[in-house]
Amino acid sequence: MDQLFRVFLLKEIHGWTHETELVTYLSTHPDLREQLSIETVPDQSTLWRTWNERFTAELRETIETTARTVLIKAQDTGVAVPQEPERRLPFQRDQEESDTSDQAVLDEATSITDHVSRVVLPAFSLERGDGCEIHENAYWDLQTHLGLRDGLAANEGARSFVYETTRDRTPLGHSHRDQIRDLSIEQIREMYRRAVNRLLDEVAETEEFFRAGIVAIDITEADPFTGDRTGHEDEIIGTKENTDEYAYQWATVQLVGNAVPIVLDARPVEKGDTRKEIVKDLLDSAEELVHVDNVLMDREFDSQHVLEIISQRGLSYVVPKRMQTSEKAQAKRLLQRGQNRYETDRKLHLGKNEWHETTLIYRRKEDSEHDDSRQYSVFMTNTSSAYLTEYGYRWEIESGYKSIKRFMAATTSKDFRLRFFYFAFACLLYSIWRAVDLLVQVELTGEYEHSPMVTADNTLTLLKKETGIG
Repeated sequence: MDQLFRVFLLKEIHGWTHETELVTYLSTHPDLREQLSIETVPDQSTLWRTWNERFTAELRETIETTARTVLIKAQDTGVAVPQEPERRLPFQRDQEESDTSDQAVLDEATSITDHVSRVVLPAFSLERGDGCEIHENAYWDLQTHLGLRDGLAANEGARSFVYETTRDRTPLGHSHRDQIRDLSIEQIREMYRRAVNRLLDEVAETEEFFRAGIVAIDITEADPFTGDRTGHEDEIIGTKENTDEYAYQWATVQLVGNAVPIVLDARPVEKGDTRKEIVKDLLDSAEELVHVDNVLMDREFDSQHVLEIISQRGLSYVVPKRMQTSEKAQAKRLLQRGQNRYETDRKLHLGKNEWHETTLIYRRKEDSEHDDSRQYSVFMTNTSSAYLTEYGYRWEIESGYKSIKRFMAATTSKDFRLRFFYFAFACLLYSIWRAVDLLVQVELTGEYEHSPMVTADNTLTLLKKETGIG
């Protein structure tokens, strides 16, 4: 029973919904099986029966509570966790109080969402001129409606929206797309930055919002494109993993750490765009909106030229380094000595007689399944190694991408502007949700915890209702 308790605790910590994922993980991690004293991995059906038939409701709840506690404690100490934990409200003591608290959250979210939407969404404009029969806000209502339904495209969404709105006139799907296609990439980005600036002004009125700190820059990609990309080769580019697949790619800069995770800016990635150009562009936007201290990036940004432009701005960075021959050799020596951590200064050649000075930090991974140099990760930084723990905050941008992609309307169109608008508007919906959540938490509890109190669905539903002001 002890082993099964630990096995299902592992499942809950990772947030896996099916036993198959648990079986696969255990099968590929023999060291973990040994630690859990598991000689043979149970099959999927055995695990399902154990959880659903053998375990009592009380035991299942105990495992779920324990997993949530582990995640919260780990996150609070700066340890990277595989998923965002749910945090129960401190005043949720019994069922009656819980119901009251839920209603209080919803009531507060309704008021705040109404206010925020009236401030932020007017930053978006279709510039259609006067005399139009369909109010412009109906387009933002519809776009928000599309974000509420997974995989909903404009045509189908426009038809269902008719039955869910109180508006007399709403746009048809093709009309909605045509209006958006008239916007340029730069217009979309300018409207987005204007909207985020208004959003930041709202949350900045609270003491709990820090308009300074750590940002993460990353690139995400849409689902692999399987159609004919003729004429769109510069926009539908290869995937980050260098496979034979193609996909649209978008880059973002987002607040992470103790700040509310608002996406400060987004841009498309096209063929020929260098990582240096992307970082410079996004940092320009971020520094116009907030005070930046530290920049976190994935290893695809480990270019010395990228690191140099960050240093020239007086900013610190933490970036994992792709291990080349010299790093692998050093890691092998550390492994032979049984050394878990090692720091060394390194000069990276910029060209001619110019060099970028950085510090390489080798850190041994806990419970690594490898027995060679892959037991180590190598990070580059231009600041104290104490800031290495901040890199754990970068997982927030990956978590954010999952929500953002869920908020995106579905489309098969190859129109680059339409695709980017769908992504940018989803980033805005995500940012509004997280900002509303901060304001609700502060209003009801006087403080801010990173785990949301307000659900995304509630916020988007309220947003769709409250934008009906025309």
